[in-house]
Amino acid sequence: MDTRTATAELGWISFPANGWEEVSGYDENLNTIRTYQVCNVFEGSQNNWLLSTRVDRRAAQRVYVEIRFTVRDCASIPSVPGSCKETFNLYYLETDRPLAEGRGAGHWTNAPFLKVDTIAADESFSQVDFGGRLMKVNTEVRSFGPLSRGRGFHLAFQDLGACMSLLAVRVFYKKCPSVVQNFAFFPETLTGAESTSLVIARGSCIASAEEVDVPIKLYCNGDGEWMVPIGSCSCKAGYEPDKANVCRACPQGTFKSFQGAGLCQQCPANSFSVAEAATLCGCRNGYYRGDVDKPEDACTSVPSAPRNVVSVVNETSVLLEWGPPRDTGHRGDLAYNVLCRRCPGNERRACQPCDDSVAFSPGRRGLKGHRVEISKLRAHTAYAFEVQAINGVSNKSPYPAQQLSINITTNQAAPSLVPIMHQVSSTSRSFSLSWPPPEQPNGIILDYEIRFYDKVGIPVTVVQSRSPGVVLEGLRPGTGYLVQVRARTVAGYGAFSKEMLFHTLTDDEYKSELGQQLSLIAGSLVGGIFIISLVAIAIICTRRRQLKESVYGDKLQQYNTGGEVTLRPDVFSGPAPIVTFPTLSDGHRSPGVKIYIDPFTYEDPNEAVHEFAKEIDAACVKMEEVIGAGEFGEVYKGRLKPVGKKELPVAIKTLKAGYSERQRRDFLSEASIMGQFDQPNIIRLEGVVTKSRPTMIITEFMENGALDSFLRQNDGQFPVIQLVGMLRGIASGMRYLAEMSYVHRDLAARNILVNSNLVCKVSDFGLSRYLEEDTSDPTYTSSLGGKIPVRWTAPEAIAYRKFTSASDVWSYGIVTWEVMSYGERPYWDMSNQDVINAIEQDFRLPAPMDCPLVLHQLMLDCWQKDRNARPKFPDVVSMLDKMIRNPASLKTGGADDNIPPAGTSPHALLDRRAPDLSGVSSVEDWLSALRMTQYRDSFIGSGFSSLPLVTQLTTEDLQRMGVSLAGHQKKILTSVQSMRDQIDDQSPTESL
Repeated sequence: MDTRTATAELGWISFPANGWEEVSGYDENLNTIRTYQVCNVFEGSQNNWLLSTRVDRRAAQRVYVEIRFTVRDCASIPSVPGSCKETFNLYYLETDRPLAEGRGAGHWTNAPFLKVDTIAADESFSQVDFGGRLMKVNTEVRSFGPLSRGRGFHLAFQDLGACMSLLAVRVFYKKCPSVVQNFAFFPETLTGAESTSLVIARGSCIASAEEVDVPIKLYCNGDGEWMVPIGSCSCKAGYEPDKANVCRACPQGTFKSFQGAGLCQQCPANSFSVAEAATLCGCRNGYYRGDVDKPEDACTSVPSAPRNVVSVVNETSVLLEWGPPRDTGHRGDLAYNVLCRRCPGNERRACQPCDDSVAFSPGRRGLKGHRVEISKLRAHTAYAFEVQAINGVSNKSPYPAQQLSINITTNQAAPSLVPIMHQVSSTSRSFSLSWPPPEQPNGIILDYEIRFYDKVGIPVTVVQSRSPGVVLEGLRPGTGYLVQVRARTVAGYGAFSKEMLFHTLTDDEYKSELGQQLSLIAGSLVGGIFIISLVAIAIICTRRRQLKESVYGDKLQQYNTGGEVTLRPDVFSGPAPIVTFPTLSDGHRSPGVKIYIDPFTYEDPNEAVHEFAKEIDAACVKMEEVIGAGEFGEVYKGRLKPVGKKELPVAIKTLKAGYSERQRRDFLSEASIMGQFDQPNIIRLEGVVTKSRPTMIITEFMENGALDSFLRQNDGQFPVIQLVGMLRGIASGMRYLAEMSYVHRDLAARNILVNSNLVCKVSDFGLSRYLEEDTSDPTYTSSLGGKIPVRWTAPEAIAYRKFTSASDVWSYGIVTWEVMSYGERPYWDMSNQDVINAIEQDFRLPAPMDCPLVLHQLMLDCWQKDRNARPKFPDVVSMLDKMIRNPASLKTGGADDNIPPAGTSPHALLDRRAPDLSGVSSVEDWLSALRMTQYRDSFIGSGFSSLPLVTQLTTEDLQRMGVSLAGHQKKILTSVQSMRDQIDDQSPTESL
């Protein structure tokens, strides 16, 4: 609406009849205008209304009204009563239909008008000039909103006793104009309902541009100005940007290989482009681009053949040298291959590739130098060698690599070494030896030479043998002799073999062996009786080896010192695995269990060490090798030999030199903590060394080390039931800690140690802290900074440093995921901040490959956002016990299985069915069922306002709507596919 230039009657509604009056007049520029005037200042109790025609709001949520008016100064009117006003009120009324005239006084009094403001004049006039023009025109602008109840509205002006003229009224809304920014087009966008509102406008890339950051959007502020750009597009490969936000195709002879802000480049040497928008210049004939070459690199060619190859033959070895090719193909990655062929009878056409036994030094392929030594050739044999010059484009050329050939014949050579000798028999005065012939005899072996001497230095004795064996006699009883042998051909002797030690028997041993031989002869008479038994035993042993699943197949998790899990050998191959448990008590404690005591509550922390940790004499400790490094020093594998007890392997943590008193106190505090625990699934403290240097903490030795690295080294080696047994042990240890009112704070697979029996034990108490006993909801609040293991830590612990046993349960869920994925890194390569954001948006890790559905549901229960909804560790142990006793529940679920709702009991998953969406009737209901209501506005705003439209969803649609988390996309698309399947399964009648 704009009455500034209106000259015809406006036709607005006024009440009462003697109130507002429409008249013609002039503005300050002497233009004819239509105005409304009122001046009943001499009459009391004025209530004059003026209602405009209906204004269509055109989807605007906030409207602005510009009013031009004049007001007579009450002081300039003679004998004016005290009720004279210099203000008026502005109202509006939303409606779908125009209001009609003839309304009574009650309507104006009781109508649901909404007041915008009381408007006062900045300037008033006291007289009219001789031209009849009104002086001192006021202009005021007001806005109101949000408008949502009707397609339009009326303006209402209320006069309560002023002498004024309404010169012009202009009604308008604000919008941000369409714009191209960052190579994205943003449509015309209306401002929001409030003056401070920011309205999101989704952008789309201009022609020949692609998204860089998703989503692409701008914000339209209340003044109709664009601000806060997010995301952008950039020109595609083959297009370059210009200053006008346009992507222009690269002209012929140029290219651009990447998306982004770069400009087109001239084609590199030996390449060309014949069409516009080229992303790569093609190579000219005879030129190529290598696999590792960049698009901007020049095209190159293959090298020519090497030059001037020469050879030097030395018996069965040959040295080849050559010069570089004249043409390297204009590349810097020149290399050489050497091919060897053996030509029997000097017949070149019958040449065959050389045996693998032929040795090339430094190698036969990819040589950077110009020489190679070839050995272990056959004597008196013709060979053909080819030296090839290759580079990074040789594999692209249709022609073979350029090569230079040379033919040589080897000379006569001595035989190679005898590889090994065997002792056939032994007496007190002799022993018999045999050996295989040399690998390369290089001719006919004429005889062997054997030399031997005893270890005390008797002179060397040399004998000959025509066969590969010898009996050495005249030796001393019970003596060791060092023996060597070498072969001889017409070319001479080869080198002696390595010395090998053989022993004669003592006289007593010789007599005993004679007796055994006599017994053997007698026993052979009855041996046939046992042949059938031996065959049966062999069959049984073979069967047992076939049934063994892996090297760990018989090492199931031990749950306590008094009972262990027994896994039947056929558990991995039969249809119904059976697992029996003599006991699952694992030291489960009653409510009267002792409470952990924080060593930092002691006035002297050393007193806590002496109370909870046993002092060990350093002489009883032997350090053998370094196996790691901790925060305070090295960690060793060693042996502990307590007085009067059996020696045992231990792990030894040491405190490095130059420590401060605080470092020593913090170091020993872990021993004060571990010393209070006594449970099979908690690492056992053997004692401490504090009275000598270095200071040590000594624990039991866990042969298989940390759980995460152990699983990675044995990826896929364990049956699921064995992994569940390991998880059960960890849960048992954590249940024990929780019952002692203790929070670990750093539960992760890296802090779980595994022994040779695959018993998992909780370790590393460096981040752990005490829970107050008398608190109903015990927490630990860190007043310090410090690092938090974000990927393993519950959201409330990250945000508020609130640590409870419930936060340890969250960490246990991550450990379960690590175990089932064989040590994969949680959340993969996401940054810590991305992990925090994803968890806040209800993202949870998907099931690892081949993970049973019931186990993944246990993880999801551990990852409940409400910590009170998470299971307690006794509940976790109970769930795992039930899974182990019912192996059928561990049936592997596919990676695409639907994620069940949070809170679904793992026990209930044994009979879980696919979700039924038949009761869903709207998009909002559907999103609510999927727990994805945060995307409701995105779906409706993008046009997916009904379920039939939702069934057409694609991954690209979800990305445009801002659904960027892969887990959320998968969950939504899985449900969409389910709805499509239900529609396809309906009969034609049902569809109608």
